[in-house]
Amino acid sequence: MLTKKNPYGLNPKLFFKRLTRNISMGFLIILSSLSGGVLGYHHFEKMPWIDAYENAAMILSGMGPVATIETKGGKIFAGTYALFSGIVFLVVIAIIFAPVVHRFFHKFHIEEEKFGK
Repeated sequence: MLTKKNPYGLNPKLFFKRLTRNISMGFLIILSSLSGGVLGYHHFEKMPWIDAYENAAMILSGMGPVATIETKGGKIFAGTYALFSGIVFLVVIAIIFAPVVHRFFHKFHIEEEKFGK
């Protein structure tokens, strides 16, 4: 539960503070996932840092790989990182939109109580 029982919902100042916190958390998750991808591509495929960054960013954003993967370890890493990236995308979207959806349901519930069921 995000908030205590409040008949009017969370005030706008606290709502935007919570939204900012969740967006920051989402960016932190993306940054750490991107860092893990860069390190993995650099380690397993011996890619230069800039190429490892490009590949990791493209996979994380859902665009697909750029470079051809040559080693078995690199292929295992790339597949695992691609699956991980899909989950990260869903988690970050959920974290960012949680306060918005929660506020919507609060407003919807308040309106329902005002006008009856």
